[in-house]
Amino acid sequence: MADTAPLYGTDAAPVPDGAVAEWFTGAGGARLRAALFSAKGAARGSVVLSGGRTEPIEKYFEVIGELTGRGFVVLAHDWRGQGLSHRLLPDRLRGHASGSADFVADFAAMIAAFEMRLPKPWLAVGHSMGGCLTALMLARGETRFAGAVLSAPMLGLQTAPTAPAVTRLLAQTLTLIGAGGASTPGGDAASFERNILTHDPRRYARNVGQTAAYPDLALGPPTWSWLAFAFAAIAELQKGPGVPKVEIPVTIVAAGEDRIIDNAGTRLVASRFPNGRYVEAPGAFHEVLQETDEIRSVFWREFDALAEAVAP
Repeated sequence: MADTAPLYGTDAAPVPDGAVAEWFTGAGGARLRAALFSAKGAARGSVVLSGGRTEPIEKYFEVIGELTGRGFVVLAHDWRGQGLSHRLLPDRLRGHASGSADFVADFAAMIAAFEMRLPKPWLAVGHSMGGCLTALMLARGETRFAGAVLSAPMLGLQTAPTAPAVTRLLAQTLTLIGAGGASTPGGDAASFERNILTHDPRRYARNVGQTAAYPDLALGPPTWSWLAFAFAAIAELQKGPGVPKVEIPVTIVAAGEDRIIDNAGTRLVASRFPNGRYVEAPGAFHEVLQETDEIRSVFWREFDALAEAVAP
């Protein structure tokens, strides 16, 4: 019998009916959380939904409802180091990582644990770090997905006022000398007016309210080791041999006013996919799926077009 895991609801984001969360075992024995959501009506396929850095399953309840309403079974999960999954440091607020291998192995373990409950065809949806890791998984040979739609994927980083090359070298050096567990400077915006994630005050308040109600879901700034991982993953996707071998359609919806991701890198990786498509959501801050209805409609238009092609 599966080991049941909790899901946390708030008035603004209640747990969807019929949701089932479970623990599964990832790389190195890490206890990780995933949740399965049933399609409304007959299932036309499944979506594996991978959030970005800091983002727990709960943040995507609205998106999950939109996917299940389209007839998809949805599998969502917390990456290691965030949400209710295994945290890598004693200070659970430090957003840590140690390379990409464990993330990719965790993803494979999750699919193995749930695949019998995922009707095909499968689509992958990933945001930011989740989009980067989805692309990495495909580039390293995952062939069971019929298509992917990535929201503002982490395929390039803005690091102003320091140049990305300097920031990458610093992250690599600190990680090599054993200081990679220290947090990078700065943090998330403290108010809606200062935030660079969304223009939508209601969704911003909803997401802040979730972590205020359930502090175990919260995550702070990344560590230098996380940053070293991010740069290495981006370099592999921008220059490595795997991306040109991915045959499935991959649509990337970038944020037109992204202040976190470098869209030049995103366009580069999109052009390397044989069936890649690059679209920008005009005026969008980084979290396209947490944006205003008008901005979000760009993502859903692209998702629906790809889904109709591979899972009509």
